[in-house]
Amino acid sequence: MGRLSKKLIAGALSLVIVIGLLYVNRTSLMTWAVAQGAMGYLATLAEPILSTQPVDWQTSPPAPDATTDRPPNIIVILADDLGWNDISFYGGGVGDGAVQTPNIDRIAAEGVHFSNGYAGNATCAPSRAALLTGRYPTRYGFEFTPAPAVFMRMVASFESHREEPHPGFFLEENLAEFPDIEEQSVPVSEIFLPELLADGGYHSMILGKWHLGENEGHAPNDQGFDEFLGFLPGAAMFAEFDDPEMVKSIQAFDPIDQFLWPNLTFAVRYNKDQHFAPDEYMTDYLSTQAVRAIEANKHRPFFMYLSFNAPHTPLHAKKSDYVGLSVISNHTERVYGAMIVSLDRGIGRVMAALEAAGIDDNTLIIFSSDNGGAHYVGLSDLNAPYRGWKMTFFEGGTHVPFFMRWPDRIEAGSEYQRPVTHIDIFSTAAAAADVAVPADREIDGVDLLPFVNGKVSDDPHEAIFWRTGTYRTVRSGDWKLQLSDPDETPFLFNLAVDPTEQHNLAASEQEQLNRLKRLIETGMSDWSVPLRPPLVTGPQYPDKHLDEPLEETDVPVYWYN
Repeated sequence: MGRLSKKLIAGALSLVIVIGLLYVNRTSLMTWAVAQGAMGYLATLAEPILSTQPVDWQTSPPAPDATTDRPPNIIVILADDLGWNDISFYGGGVGDGAVQTPNIDRIAAEGVHFSNGYAGNATCAPSRAALLTGRYPTRYGFEFTPAPAVFMRMVASFESHREEPHPGFFLEENLAEFPDIEEQSVPVSEIFLPELLADGGYHSMILGKWHLGENEGHAPNDQGFDEFLGFLPGAAMFAEFDDPEMVKSIQAFDPIDQFLWPNLTFAVRYNKDQHFAPDEYMTDYLSTQAVRAIEANKHRPFFMYLSFNAPHTPLHAKKSDYVGLSVISNHTERVYGAMIVSLDRGIGRVMAALEAAGIDDNTLIIFSSDNGGAHYVGLSDLNAPYRGWKMTFFEGGTHVPFFMRWPDRIEAGSEYQRPVTHIDIFSTAAAAADVAVPADREIDGVDLLPFVNGKVSDDPHEAIFWRTGTYRTVRSGDWKLQLSDPDETPFLFNLAVDPTEQHNLAASEQEQLNRLKRLIETGMSDWSVPLRPPLVTGPQYPDKHLDEPLEETDVPVYWYN
């Protein structure tokens, strides 16, 4: 189908959704879609989905090359919206510890855990861009998460049950310059990690979520990946909507959830072939295929980016995993926990496959989450003890599980306490593969291995930065400053004594406030303007999830997208 036809369909889709919103008024889009039998229908208009197709992974030679020392395999495993308190390693786990994550915990226990590990951003796409390019995505203008305009308008206009003391806004004046979703991509001038690793003879694969570009020339196969099995947008269904072996939790209070259920499909694609339906629950399917890909490539160095979409909404879990969590009384929490059970099980299967192939010791595994847990799930303690959520630069939005395991090079049970970030994964992987990082641009990340192994005692970074619109944040040493809304309301914290950001010191620590303001100005001075203008700005409340009532005393930060 041609691009013109696709745009016509997309335009028609937008019109249908807008008319639907007007029609239902105070009724949710979800209710309307179910009533119309529209679940997954609108999203399939542009391209029908094939039945399950076999995936023939490219294979390595029948035996490893014995004439050269083999560089390590590199596997980056990224969860989607996984909160600090969602895993059991730090003493947490969903349902007050009812959900244990032994396989995720094992990566930390047998390697190093970064107790001050940070996401590249507080939303999915910019954080993933930071990981794969080693640069602040705001440096090259990839500042906002790609989204269609109709979705943004719906979020801005959604009539929540909450009484909002601080309303959000749809920035109508920016609509004329807002590109189609297919044009909201990382610039082709950026160098992605698999492009770099190709110089070291690596075979690169991505499984799962991409979210960095949907137009021609911006798909994973165009950015250095030899093989791609997954989906280009920011989300996909975990199963068919009416699968009797699955359990759902639909968040009626969340406009994002209302958009996802009617519009997502249960589908993947292999490379640039047509979409087809997986033959398993999505998380299990990606895990199964990762095991197959490891077996196919065990005789050559490979890079695998295993990009799960769990536990991001829509909340959809296997009934068998749900039944095993009967101790959790809250239905939403139980579904969410069951999704994490599947995620952890899949990671265990990947690690078992490495052992079976005899390549476990020479494989660098990096595990993290793209950002903190989301307020729109409607659960209270996803990021405990940290304050804030995804879409805030409070610790709950950016302070994420971050582990590395490499038995040949990293001492088991290590802890590294100084701040590090996803931008460091690029340089660390390059150093492990013995390839040079690009010299023609500013690379913001550093190789973490010398710091982990005690060969370098300095801080990896003088400062770490985040930005979305006018909302800007820096951490330098133990101090952290957030500047939010057009008035630049300051939130200043000393994380050494106040790691959960309860006490704003902006009024009493003028010297630190001024120092960090200067750091923000100088550190972001050469960053690009955003590639597209924001369409939405709205308050995000660090102390309340989306299903909690607000009070006048609740102070927000302002998120732009």
